[in-house]
Amino acid sequence: MALKSTVFKARLQVADIDHGYYADHAVTLARHPSETDERLMVRLAALALQAHQLQSLLGGGGAWRFGRGLSDPDDPDLVLADDTGRARVWVEVGQPEERPLAKACARADRVVLYAYAAQAEVWWRGIESRVTRLPHLEVWRLPAAATQALAALAGRSMTWQATLQEGLLSLSGEAGHVDVEPERWK
Repeated sequence: MALKSTVFKARLQVADIDHGYYADHAVTLARHPSETDERLMVRLAALALQAHQLQSLLGGGGAWRFGRGLSDPDDPDLVLADDTGRARVWVEVGQPEERPLAKACARADRVVLYAYAAQAEVWWRGIESRVTRLPHLEVWRLPAAATQALAALAGRSMTWQATLQEGLLSLSGEAGHVDVEPERWK
């Protein structure tokens, strides 16, 4: 018998001072049985970091949605689709191979990857020369200490205040506070 995904509900209040974006997002995330709390929370942090695109890119028309994640490797972890269903921003988390990234770049206007975990630097050294040719790809590194701290704060029902100022994401909730400073690799 296959294990079912665990459902997490989150209310994310975004105050993105860098981009002048302020909005609340009520989201449902399904955590695949093989997904860690760290990966789940990185997906939520990715939404906080990219949420402004809804306004700046689409003028408020369109929607963010979480993909099926580990259940379907061809589905993004997070996607911003316009009203026609076209993928405008495709977000991946982790350390994927080159082929899925190239495929995502062909399917979306922009692809953003958030690499995390202690071994991210080793992964990047091995793949960097092969993905630099992908024109629509951005690669960011989230510090392992911050993503591990976020994992410790995961809960089935969460409310987070996300403030983005001068490139620093501050996430505060009932369980605690974590600062995440993304580093751009590409």
